[in-house]
Amino acid sequence: MARYYLSTMDALYRLSIWVAGIALIIMVAVIPMGIFARYVQNEGLSWPEPVAILCMVTFTFIGAAASYRSGSHIAVSMVTDRLSGENKKVCLLLVDLLMVLISLFILVYSYILCSELWTQPVAEFPLLTAGQTYIPLPIGSAITLMFIIERLFFGPQTHRPVVMIGNS
Repeated sequence: MARYYLSTMDALYRLSIWVAGIALIIMVAVIPMGIFARYVQNEGLSWPEPVAILCMVTFTFIGAAASYRSGSHIAVSMVTDRLSGENKKVCLLLVDLLMVLISLFILVYSYILCSELWTQPVAEFPLLTAGQTYIPLPIGSAITLMFIIERLFFGPQTHRPVVMIGNS
């Protein structure tokens, strides 16, 4: 069971990296299009800004989950680096438990946000509703929560080799 969970988290981690990377590439491609259309063609397009914002939200929340799992997230370790082994473990456990609370908070309230805005149209981008544009928030916080659970039960991913389904 543990091996299956870890391999699922490995796959989810890779998927998160790809989604965040693609969102970043689209954002980087769309912003110059809007600038070119506005200042060179003298015609303001309505869609580049909402697409770029959607990509930024996706990159931020999905990418944050991936960076948390890989241990490359922003962390101020000035105090914990100076603690003894046992105190350091307690402090790291406290950090993970606080991350659970933060992720649950974001998950619950972003779900409420999405459901309340689900039918509200976005004037500049009629393909999506406002609620649909915020979907990366609950998805990213759910992924982060799964990575935190993995860390609590199996330790940091950075100390384990990648596990593939079917490998012994």
